[in-house]
Amino acid sequence: MKIITNERLISRNAKIGVWGQILGLAMLAGSLVVTFQSAEYFGLSLLLLAFGFLLSQIGIYFSNRWSRRPRPDEHLDKALKGMDKSYTLYHYRTPVSHLLVGPAGIWVINPRSIRGSITYLEDKSRWKHRGGSIFGKLFGQDGLGRPDLELRGEIKAFENFLEKNLGENKLPVQAALIFTFPEIVIDAKNSHHPTLPVRKLKDFIRKQAKQRHVPQDRILEITSLLPEN
Repeated sequence: MKIITNERLISRNAKIGVWGQILGLAMLAGSLVVTFQSAEYFGLSLLLLAFGFLLSQIGIYFSNRWSRRPRPDEHLDKALKGMDKSYTLYHYRTPVSHLLVGPAGIWVINPRSIRGSITYLEDKSRWKHRGGSIFGKLFGQDGLGRPDLELRGEIKAFENFLEKNLGENKLPVQAALIFTFPEIVIDAKNSHHPTLPVRKLKDFIRKQAKQRHVPQDRILEITSLLPEN
């Protein structure tokens, strides 16, 4: 399997995480200094406090996503290790964050790192997350959010890319929601998109390839439109 990763983007965002935390903490410390020095500058203290908190949260978010190892892309690399050379895995190099192209077709992959249990409520077409760390949810850890809307948006983004380049000759774009935390509990049999732990991803893709094998010439047609490194 060929893996193409935007290392420059990862490095840049990791630095944003570091500097966001440093500047945020500096502003929070400055807020305390100003407060103790003079009540006259109470407004400035509040301003430093607000901006310091905001920057520190941005820094924590970026650090968790781009610096904490293994990163989402590294989870997927490991899970799909051993796939044959007809597959190409793209990280941050296409209109979507993570894309797998090969005999199983075109797959948008959305990795999430959260703890606890995930349930899809079919009657409400919504997801429910239980458990996990309250501290983590408040301070920059990856939350569940609305993965259905995110996947729909990413599918649409790549469909638009294919339509622009291939017209009506485009292949269908599919999507999977992947959870990387080892002890995650998932109950999502009726969800609109395949939802599974990262350890089952490789077997899932291989089964998809057997069910709907995409010819090599169509695979090359797609990968020719995408970055080579």
